[in-house]
Amino acid sequence: MTLLVHTFVREADGSRRFLDDPDYARTMAGFESTRDRLWGAEAARALGARFLPRLDGGDLCVEHEEIADFLAECENLRPYLPRLATEGGYRSDYVAERFADIVTAALRARTEGGGIIVW
Repeated sequence: MTLLVHTFVREADGSRRFLDDPDYARTMAGFESTRDRLWGAEAARALGARFLPRLDGGDLCVEHEEIADFLAECENLRPYLPRLATEGGYRSDYVAERFADIVTAALRARTEGGGIIVW
């Protein structure tokens, strides 16, 4: 199975409306195994991650009001991606690409006034 990342906006009734992905969008967030071996691993938690570790055991929904904090967390983790890749048993380029997909979706969410879901 594959983890995907999508951008959404909340409707007036609280439901999510998923935005159409632009042609250049890449929506892969990892393999199912990255939930606990990468994003939710103790190594990520030890670096202060609090959003991505939610994937260990569930989906990650980042609401619009949390996007700035989520992006700050991503920037804090960025220098450690090679280490997280090694400790999780993944190639560094694979992790960097999946991380970029997640960050790109979050940047779009910030612009559109929405959030992201990784599932």
